[in-house]
Amino acid sequence: MLSRRAIVALIVVQSLCALFFVGEILMTLMGLPYTPINWQMREVIEIAASLGLLLGIVLGGLALRNSRVRTVRAEAALRAASGAFMELMQERFVEWRLTPAERDVALFAIKGLSTAEIAALRKTSEGTVKAQTNAIYRKAGVSGRSQLLSLFIDDLMDEEAFGGRLKVAS
Repeated sequence: MLSRRAIVALIVVQSLCALFFVGEILMTLMGLPYTPINWQMREVIEIAASLGLLLGIVLGGLALRNSRVRTVRAEAALRAASGAFMELMQERFVEWRLTPAERDVALFAIKGLSTAEIAALRKTSEGTVKAQTNAIYRKAGVSGRSQLLSLFIDDLMDEEAFGGRLKVAS
């Protein structure tokens, strides 16, 4: 993995190389006077500048690849955490002896849907959803939605709940 210093150095080198080529072209186009250098020194500078640009492409590609690897790993960890969260919810729903309807309502509530939205999705009345959420809170031993969600967050933060499978990034 490229360090920040290496990336900054790479950007500086590439900028200087590009500045050499672009500056010379602009000076020629604008008719600005400049002192030409001998052709051997010019060839050396052009070769060095070209190599600097090529090195930038290679190192940029490596940095991009490393970034992609980190992204894939992060996505895998997120999927694992998501799966662990769903597993934890299902375990708690069984432990609390929620009915299938209560499980649906609890899942929607945890996702942050309002009572009206849950009622519309389940094609029931808001009163039914309120009764189901009250039953869920009673069975879970909490007084509201935020405490219900807090139970799951606390369990997720406890590595022991997953036998060490879920590691919180530090």
